[in-house]
Amino acid sequence: MTQVTIRNANDVVSYINNHPTGSQRGRIIAWVALGSIFIDAYDFTSLSLGIGSLKSEFSPNATELGLLTASIAIGAFLGAIAGGWLVDRLGRYKLLILDLLLFVVAAVAAGLSPNIWALIFFRFLLGIGVGIDMPAALSLISEFSRTREKGRSVNLWQLLWYAATVLSALITLPIIGLAGGNHLWRWAVGLGAVPALIVLILRLVYADESPMWAAKHLGLKDAVDVLRKSFSDDFIIEEKDAPAAVKRVQVLEIFRGKYLVRTFISCLVSCFQAIQYFGVAFYIPLVIGAILGKDITQVVIGTMIINVFGLIGGGTQALATWKLGMRRLTIIGCSICIVALLLLGIIPQTASPYLIGAMLALFIFGHSFGPGAQGKSYAALSFPTNLRGVGTGAAEAASRVGSIVGFFFFPILIATAGVNGTMLWFILVPGIMLISLALTRWDPARVDVDAEAGQTTPTGVLTEGLRLP
Repeated sequence: MTQVTIRNANDVVSYINNHPTGSQRGRIIAWVALGSIFIDAYDFTSLSLGIGSLKSEFSPNATELGLLTASIAIGAFLGAIAGGWLVDRLGRYKLLILDLLLFVVAAVAAGLSPNIWALIFFRFLLGIGVGIDMPAALSLISEFSRTREKGRSVNLWQLLWYAATVLSALITLPIIGLAGGNHLWRWAVGLGAVPALIVLILRLVYADESPMWAAKHLGLKDAVDVLRKSFSDDFIIEEKDAPAAVKRVQVLEIFRGKYLVRTFISCLVSCFQAIQYFGVAFYIPLVIGAILGKDITQVVIGTMIINVFGLIGGGTQALATWKLGMRRLTIIGCSICIVALLLLGIIPQTASPYLIGAMLALFIFGHSFGPGAQGKSYAALSFPTNLRGVGTGAAEAASRVGSIVGFFFFPILIATAGVNGTMLWFILVPGIMLISLALTRWDPARVDVDAEAGQTTPTGVLTEGLRLP
């Protein structure tokens, strides 16, 4: 057991970032914190699979259906803006618990909705919870991980997204058999409370406040109490020469100086990856229907198969984050998406639906390998502890704007330009990301942003410079 002396908040940040092995408990906390990603993906997939039975029950008009589709994204946009600020003011743990309570209540209420407007309202509340949770969860993961593992730990969110997408399809299959398709949407949406409740219990048991945030806002004793739960070293507090008290969160600071470029690229990737995913992903059930017929069971199975490629891409990029960096992963993924969209744009609709399905699988792989994953991770690693919540909140809000744009413009383009024309137009989305990355060149994967901001003690592994070898 090594004796570690903690004299100020910077020592706490430095200890975690420079630890030679990291904390096993910190890795468990990372998975528990990412549970909300599962819930978000489940909700997206479950409603899309049950939309047919919902139309039969409520007969919504185009406006109501559009509001229903966008309600969770609008709620998440507002939740992310408020959540980013609250996370840096109130801490990570409190909001991780409160938003899960909102998840559980809103999911049950949505499944029991008596009319379309009640469903829209409760899905809006679900969105508020999602928006608040993202800055809290990603900040907590980053602040429990050593610098070498931060990128991989945060990037695991993409793997969990596609795991939830596949699992939600598996959950839907027995519901179809039991209910015969009747009230399918109620079962699919209401059952979202189950994973939310499980994640809530896991967070209550395993999660804790970020020691980095605690050291700067609650005091060294609270921070060291958390460290003792996660590491086996003997911690001694000698509180002297402490840095000045942390100032209140200045939201506009992420738009100043060196942080302006980081905010720009984080928000742009987050927004544009959402545009392409939430646009093109809604095209998948149409292709599956063409390949396997209109039977809902076959559509669900086909959707699940295509999303397995997201599992492969999401898992691979997480392992490659440290070696390749986030910028290079995004460039590779965008390039794959461009190729897939180009082929989808030039292949005639009369071609084999299996060929079109293969191109969609290629698109999903490229998206999950590159821009899809980095859309949330860029911000989580680009800002130091005192700005991380605000930065990730801004990127999450940008993501929700992108999802709304994708939902809105994709069907319009389909109606005016046709499927092939729409795919060619959508090449602009990954293309703009490629150009932006070429111009900015910022990559946070191998940079200790806390040390760069003077929020760590220059000891331990990082002794020369800020970029790790």
